Order: sequence, then C-alpha cells, then structure tokens
Amino acid sequence: MVATSQTTPDASGGGRSQEDRPDQPAALDEAAMRQARNSAAFWAATGKSRSHELIHRRGFLAVLGDQRAGTRILLQEPDPDANELAELTELAGRSTGPVDAEDPFGSTDLSHLGMRNWQMPIMLRPPGPVSAPAMEVIRVEQVQDLQAAERIVIAGFELTRFAPYRPGEMFPMALTEQPGVDVFIAVLDGEAVGACVTVGDNGFGSHYWVGTPPEHRSRGAGRAVMLGSLAPIASLPVTLTASRLGRPLYQSLGFTAVTMSTWWSSR
Repeated sequence: MVATSQTTPDASGGGRSQEDRPDQPAALDEAAMRQARNSAAFWAATGKSRSHELIHRRGFLAVLGDQRAGTRILLQEPDPDANELAELTELAGRSTGPVDAEDPFGSTDLSHLGMRNWQMPIMLRPPGPVSAPAMEVIRVEQVQDLQAAERIVIAGFELTRFAPYRPGEMFPMALTEQPGVDVFIAVLDGEAVGACVTVGDNGFGSHYWVGTPPEHRSRGAGRAVMLGSLAPIASLPVTLTASRLGRPLYQSLGFTAVTMSTWWSSR
C-alpha cells in the first residue's frame, strides 16, 4: 500500500529509526506549518461534505464526525494554550467514534488522552514538471468513479470503521465540489486500481489517501496516480506525510523528507 497523511502506522509508537528521519534537517518549520494548514483545509472540506461539525481555534481544528467517522483533531500551531488543550481533550473524550490527531510540529504531548502514537516524515516537493503516468489517470467527476476511489481507499488503508460499505459515506459527491479538492483514480484494463485526493490551498498542494487495494499492488498504480494527480499542481510546492512503505516512491518523484510529524489514534 502507498500511504500518506491518513495512514495507519507501520509500527506502534516508540523510537525513531534512521529510515524514519528527515533527509534534511527541518529547513522547514515552514513545511510543518504548510502541512498543518493544508491538512486543515482538507479535513474542513471533508467535514463540510459530510455535514460534520467543525471547531476552529488558533491552535487546532477539530472535525466532529459520527460513530464511524470519528473525531479528527489537527494541530495548527506548535504551542496550543491551556484552554485549547482542555477543549480538545473534552472533544476527544466525548467522541462517539474513534479519535485521530495529527501534529505536524511534533511538539504537543497528547499522552493524557491514552492514545497510541507514532511518527512519520513530512515530505516536500518543489515546483517542477512530472512525467506522464504509465496508465490512465482520471480526475473524478462521476459518482461511479468516486465510489471506486472510496472503495480503493477503504480497502487499501483497511478502514474497518467504514464496514459494511455505504456508498458516499467516506467520499460524498459534495467533496469534489469543495474549492481546491480533487479526487483521482488510476485505471488499468478498465478497472480502477489506485486512488488519491489532492488539495490546493494558499499556494501549496498536498496529497491524501494515496492507496491501492491489496489485489492490485506492485503494478505501478501508486506511481501512476501520483504522477497523474501531481500534473495539475506541478507549479506549486507540494507536501505530504509518508509512511515507511510510501517514502521510497515519493523520493523517486522528487519529494524530500524535511521534518517529522506525530500522530495519535485511539485505534
């Protein structure tokens, strides 16, 4: 599986291996801030498309979903104040579903929430041309294509919270109508074999949910959907958060690991 910002960990929390470390020291507190802002834009768009409640604060954004989607907390500053920490703690405590928190700065201790944590690198690709993909890549505009992308992501990321499958629950059609949001699928022999979401916001792009289902791995679908989705935002700097499995692919596409993010999850 190729995985970005919404992946499950490759290993449970603990120490950081040499492989997990940035390729460059964080020249790039800016990269962490850009990833924070872009992730907030993505999850705000997702929340709106699902009719979920959004809580905006200086230090975080929270998306309050239902029992299956759960609550998503996105740290927006490296130093949330005591009131913000108390509020996000209360929001996590009353969630009816799973809780996931993303800290691109890796600086906020959420251990009091009793969740497991792990780290993943934030990667940055400077503006530049990309090669053509080896298979067809479609920007999703039709319901059937969006449902294909939805099924790929659910299978590829093993999102059991969305089982049994309900069409349009994870990716409502309204998501494709949100400003800056695009969904892509890679197609091989008439079948959708890879998917991802991109967000362009405030002069930066970012990738989410880059995945392939188990039966189509190692066929180039991840590379194809990355190339096809990079093309429309190739003039922008692009960030993503990479799993250990996805990192080699992203490096081959010109991404460099620049700083570490910390992730927390109740599952």
